[in-house]
Amino acid sequence: LSELRGNFSSDVPVIILSAKIALTDKVSLLKMGADDYITKPFSMPILLRKIAAVLRRSNRNSDDNVSIHYKDLILDLDGYKVYIKNIEYDLTQREFEVLRELLYHQGKVLSRQYILNTLWKYDFYGDERVVDTHIKNLRKKLNIDYIETIRGVGYKIEKEM
Repeated sequence: LSELRGNFSSDVPVIILSAKIALTDKVSLLKMGADDYITKPFSMPILLRKIAAVLRRSNRNSDDNVSIHYKDLILDLDGYKVYIKNIEYDLTQREFEVLRELLYHQGKVLSRQYILNTLWKYDFYGDERVVDTHIKNLRKKLNIDYIETIRGVGYKIEKEM
C-alpha cells in the first residue's frame, strides 16, 4: 500500500478488498493509509455503501467542496444552508440532502430508489414516494423550477452550461 500511496496524491481514497481476514493484516493496511478494508466474500450493496461513505469523507476534507453553485442558488455544504439570490432558506436535513444529490449529479436522472438507498440507506422501510414529498417541499420552499420530474423514473437537475 505504501508503494501505491506513493503513486497517488494523499487525498485519493483507498479501499482494500482482500481474502486476508487476520486482524493484523487489516490493522497494518489501515495504518499504512487505507481508508477502509473489506474481506471476501463481500456483498455488493455493502461495498457500494462503503465506497459512498469514503467518498463523502474525502469530499468533506476538500476545500473545493464547501459549496455548490447552480444558477442563482448556493448550497453551503459545511453550514447545511441554501441561498437563492443571497436569501437564506431553511430546509430539513433530508430536503438539503436530496437537493445536494441532484446538484452532485447534474444532468443525470436519479431514481427514487437511488435517492432512498443513498440518503436513507438501510434505515428506510416505507413508501418510496416519500422522495416525491421532499421534492414537492423543495419546489415550494425555494420557489424554483430547476428540479425536473422524469415521469416513471425519477428526478434530475439539468447540467449547468
